[in-house]
Amino acid sequence: MSAPRPLGANWWTGAGMGRLDGKVGLISGGSRGIGAAIAERMLQEGAKVIIGDVLDQEGDDLAARLGSDVRFVRLDVTSPADWQQAVQAAVTEFGSLSVLVNNAGIVNFGRIEEYPHEDWARIIDVNLTGVFNGIKAAASALALAGSASIINISSIAGIRGYESLSGYTASKWGVRGLTKSAALDLGISGTRVNSVHPGVIETPMTAGMTFDVGHVPLHRIGQPREVADLVVYLASDESSFVTGSEFVIDGGETAGTVSPPPGGSGS
Repeated sequence: MSAPRPLGANWWTGAGMGRLDGKVGLISGGSRGIGAAIAERMLQEGAKVIIGDVLDQEGDDLAARLGSDVRFVRLDVTSPADWQQAVQAAVTEFGSLSVLVNNAGIVNFGRIEEYPHEDWARIIDVNLTGVFNGIKAAASALALAGSASIINISSIAGIRGYESLSGYTASKWGVRGLTKSAALDLGISGTRVNSVHPGVIETPMTAGMTFDVGHVPLHRIGQPREVADLVVYLASDESSFVTGSEFVIDGGETAGTVSPPPGGSGS
């Protein structure tokens, strides 16, 4: 295993270097929303990035916009073969793989007594088995990096339950548990595994939905860039002794509830 990066006088500012210099990341669900924000922030910090998604046109457009250190590959996370090709693309294009971000996910709704079996099977396949597929496909390449990081994007639905979201909640709790077991299995190779648990974030997935955030301590929803900043920390050597943990980024929602602000419920 490689030693942590030396902490010089300006390590925390990134002065003269990017926080992810020399790292190569693979991001599932990377064409838009949180995934796209993660790709952009990783590039800003010196990484090279493979964007994987089923949204071909959006992925191609994003890669063209972000420049020469990005490639787009078609990645259906339910397909082990797609995962193998995505990992190979990182190694072929950029020489290695050191960061895996399992971000792809879907949401569907329904009371449990009315919830179709096919909806349950689909969301578990994408949100949970898709993460398993990614970890399994990338593990060997990540081990070769010597000091690697897997970041699994879960949700605060992996911390608490939600009405009419039984499939989504089960999948995100599963990601949280899978993260801990994978951290135990892969620690010997120097690969760290952590989960990130966003609250409501403004993304295409949440477009058109209305959220009452009056009970949330910060009285607002989050932005993709805020999640991306946390992912950069977990991808970097700054978090070299952090594994098997969950990181909640929800404006304080799971800490408890507060009274709505005067004059409104927040936005």
